[in-house]
Amino acid sequence: MMSALHGLRVLDLSRVLAGPWASQTLADLGANVIKIERPDGGDDTRSWGPPWLANPDGNDSEESAYFLCTNRGKRSFRIDIQSAEGQNRLRELARGADVLIENFKVGAAARYGLDYESLSSDNPGLVYCSITGFGQTGPLAARPGYDSLVQAMGGLMSVTGEADGQPGAGPQKVGVALTDIMTGLYANVGILAALAERARSGLGQQVDLALLDVTAATLANQASNFLVGGITPTRLGNAHPNIVPYQSFRARDREFIVAVGNDAQFVKLAAVLEKGDLATDPRFARNADRVLHREILIPVLAECFAARDAADWLTALEAAGIPAGPINTVAEALSEPQLAAREMIVDLPHPDNSDLRVVGSPIKLSRTPVSYHRPPPRLGEHDEDLKLDPWGDA
Repeated sequence: MMSALHGLRVLDLSRVLAGPWASQTLADLGANVIKIERPDGGDDTRSWGPPWLANPDGNDSEESAYFLCTNRGKRSFRIDIQSAEGQNRLRELARGADVLIENFKVGAAARYGLDYESLSSDNPGLVYCSITGFGQTGPLAARPGYDSLVQAMGGLMSVTGEADGQPGAGPQKVGVALTDIMTGLYANVGILAALAERARSGLGQQVDLALLDVTAATLANQASNFLVGGITPTRLGNAHPNIVPYQSFRARDREFIVAVGNDAQFVKLAAVLEKGDLATDPRFARNADRVLHREILIPVLAECFAARDAADWLTALEAAGIPAGPINTVAEALSEPQLAAREMIVDLPHPDNSDLRVVGSPIKLSRTPVSYHRPPPRLGEHDEDLKLDPWGDA
């Protein structure tokens, strides 16, 4: 069965996470992705270990777990972008590409003759995606940007972490490079929108993605709380700024999550806790009231939950139709039967280890499903393809 993006040619000049995340998603959907790497070491993330993928003899290979998470489905070509020969080779590849993804600093691509204006003159249909920290315009455009820096500048860290006055209080970054990942996903949206428009006009365009813009966009309700209500959001730990109770509680043995999304669910929660009077108390009857009186309500709920083990509460809450769940470790999460049923853990044999497993794509298409036709490449693994037919069958 032909994949959704079969025949799409993607030239990936990006490195680290945001750009490679975008190109990996396109590869999962069937695109022919060529990854360009520096001859001396390749993508920075190849050295971001441990851990490393183990060889059959049990020794570490040169493939880092980090690199493996974001580069499947691609071929690796080594090209020295600093050399005239390398620049000419890249321009030749760009003439045959549908999409180019890069994350050079603003102005750097032009120094190599690889900017959008230069390449689109030879390939007017090229969709050229630029990913930077702060965008192609504005007073900060020339500054380099990294995920944790932009999480800080973009306000995300200010709403992540324990509330002031609580143990461990203080701004926190999210536990994964979420700004990079979201930027990669927004890049995919922009690329696919530009390709859809190209089908009408025949012309490509530049897609300009900035980590700071993406962080602002993904503040979602927190940004709206400020813009609409004039409220500067603060850290609330695991609690929700607009819904109560929607947070973690400590049972007798461990913490777990309760997510009461409406007033009907709160009535059910009060019944499970044998505190039916809470549902009729005017301070708690509506969500808006519970938000205003959370400092009164939450200690009452916490005292109830502390009396029994988490498993007991989760069983009772599920039976009552109240959303709740355990706080899993990564190991526990990846072992969830639900993920197995959704085929989210994928066997992808690698030349260095035939037992390589990766987290698969969450995109489920009914007629043209994603495919995992190639493991993350070793550095320069496909250099011979570059000499022969670089855009040949992926």
